[in-house]
Amino acid sequence: MPASRFTQTGNYRVRYQQDQTIFATYAEQASLILGLGLLLLLPLILPKTMLRDVNMILIYAIAVIGLNITTGYTGLINIGQAAFMGVGAYATALAATKLNLPFFLAIPIGGLAGALVGTIVGLPSLRLKYLYLAVATLAFQVIFEWGVGHSPLLEQGGSISMPKPVVFGIEDSFLNHNIFWYYIILPILVLLALLWRNVLRTKHGRSMIAVRDNDRAAAAMGINPGTAKLTAFMLGSLYAGIAGGLFAYFQKAVVIEDYMLHTSVQLLAMAIVGGLGSLPGAFLGPMFIVTLDRLMGTASESLGSASIFPEGVDVASAMKPLTFGLAIVLFLMFEPRGLANWWRLTRMYFKKWPYKF
Repeated sequence: MPASRFTQTGNYRVRYQQDQTIFATYAEQASLILGLGLLLLLPLILPKTMLRDVNMILIYAIAVIGLNITTGYTGLINIGQAAFMGVGAYATALAATKLNLPFFLAIPIGGLAGALVGTIVGLPSLRLKYLYLAVATLAFQVIFEWGVGHSPLLEQGGSISMPKPVVFGIEDSFLNHNIFWYYIILPILVLLALLWRNVLRTKHGRSMIAVRDNDRAAAAMGINPGTAKLTAFMLGSLYAGIAGGLFAYFQKAVVIEDYMLHTSVQLLAMAIVGGLGSLPGAFLGPMFIVTLDRLMGTASESLGSASIFPEGVDVASAMKPLTFGLAIVLFLMFEPRGLANWWRLTRMYFKKWPYKF
């Protein structure tokens, strides 16, 4: 621990208990409290149209934390995270519509359904690695889309309307929809982020990191790689299932188009851009991709109306995938550690400022 709990000028940790602390200084605790306070006031500052994008960022952040658990911290490539979101969304929809359960019970059911399916899908990870495991998760994504599309219970992928929840006497309505769900999604995201941060300090979290670095060396140290991999799939799909349930309520309906392969690729891009194996990256990645998507949508509308393009050229349809793919390639080439590395460098700069060394 540092000599002063207010500032940190070096590493003074001499015991394992000190190394497991979440906050090294009071300044870090104060910055977290200040950040949460600003987030609570955010709906009062932003316009309502932008608040919808913020809600999408928060939901995607939950799913990306789950993807980071599987891919970033354990090294298991997962291209089916949207399918796990879909499992949670459809389980939540069935619990809310068929069983008439309130949303605070329906969403955990969606998370548990995602965790159960994720554990089953993770069984091939006991034998498969790398590209072969990626193909296995991709196969689950295809099976999920086919199964939902041929299931009468799930309206064959059609729209399943979600009921309007009521919290503390306040009902979700057209006028307060974005603010209503912001103050529900934000606490859930904070609790899930703190949960994973604490799991990471346990033997289970350290086992996942050891398996990612070298599973044979981890096995030689007494770690069971199979248990660590299944735990990673279970936790990652649990987060995805909760994100899918929140997404279903926020969108007011469940449709298969929201949980197809392009969404899995988008979630993987968010994890890469934010920084694999980094908790701050799970927030920065969705923020970057959603903001980029909105900016390219606005830019494509402006360019589409310009006369410099021949008639019949659909600029709007080309701009978004072009910038999306270009962002992934540039980050992989020049900043493989993602935006989380920029955040780390910024924090280090202010720790040393105004001194150079």
